[in-house]
Amino acid sequence: MRPLIHPAIEDITVEGILHALSDPVRVAIYAQLAGADCATICSNFLQISDRSIPKSTLSQHFRALREAGLVRSERQGVEMHNTSRCKEVEQRFPGLLPAILHAHGVQAAGRGRGAKRKAAARKTKSG
Repeated sequence: MRPLIHPAIEDITVEGILHALSDPVRVAIYAQLAGADCATICSNFLQISDRSIPKSTLSQHFRALREAGLVRSERQGVEMHNTSRCKEVEQRFPGLLPAILHAHGVQAAGRGRGAKRKAAARKTKSG
């Protein structure tokens, strides 16, 4: 098995973080990890935003997050345990991650309201 590479905090860049979090699945994964108080295994993320994520795709998402310096992964048997590096990144780029996670939350809430409006409109048309 190949060793897991985690960049040193001084090698983490804003561009790398923004690129990693530009994917909606990755930002959803990271938001959940950032809110967790302990390590989380990859298989907890097989379902994201009502979407099934194949294990191979999930591995690629975690690799992108790890290479950007956003998560620390550790193999324990057959499972991969992941924790966010929020505190480390916050020291390097104060306020960056809270702003991104807040914007993600606002956007997710807007999508939820939009889906409810569409469902209500369909009911009205069919009723």
